[in-house]
Amino acid sequence: MLQGRRHIQPLQQQLLVVVLVLVPVTVLAGPVSGTVRTITRAGMTPAATVLYAEPIATAAPRRPGQVTITQRNKTFLPAVVAAPSGSRVDFPNQDTIFHNVFSLSGPEPFDLGLYRAGDSRARTFTQPGTYRVFCNIHPQMTALLVIVPTPHVTVAGKDGRFTLDLPPGSYRLTAMSERAAPVSVEIVSTAGASVSPELVLDESEWVATQHKNKFGQDYPAAAYKR
Repeated sequence: MLQGRRHIQPLQQQLLVVVLVLVPVTVLAGPVSGTVRTITRAGMTPAATVLYAEPIATAAPRRPGQVTITQRNKTFLPAVVAAPSGSRVDFPNQDTIFHNVFSLSGPEPFDLGLYRAGDSRARTFTQPGTYRVFCNIHPQMTALLVIVPTPHVTVAGKDGRFTLDLPPGSYRLTAMSERAAPVSVEIVSTAGASVSPELVLDESEWVATQHKNKFGQDYPAAAYKR
């Protein structure tokens, strides 16, 4: 028995070494807290801003998620949603009436068809792009869905402030809204250090236009009274 234990002990030591080598090393993320300043015309409220960071030297990790855009009181909630490519987006109808969610923009236009109160439909978005989402019955219902090629994404607060937790490395940080051209800066995230970039979006040239229904036609006048 004693001899058997002596033979087992070196094997246990070898297994211990292997286990220690295979355990991944976790690197603390570096906080990136910055501000987006939006230039607008007098009296105009800035649109919500989406920010995302793409690694410069390596490919972004693939981490699809699941997000929800709810239909309630003839409104999409939230009105602006951002998610990594490959994510599933659920569109539950929490109203007491029918809705027909669709988008004619982005690389993957879609039409979820007509569905009743209490039902929900979903779609998975595999390609990055910007989708303006509408209801084919109620023209007042609008939302913005932004699919990005990185899991490092957020929506800035109403005050323009945002925070992203990034592993150490170099990134291209992009800010965008539906009313302004995207703006990008390069940043370096370092463990234990903070980065505080400021980005500026110009929405001063934006002009509101009425969108079309899913057939590319104007909504009937009665639709604005529903």
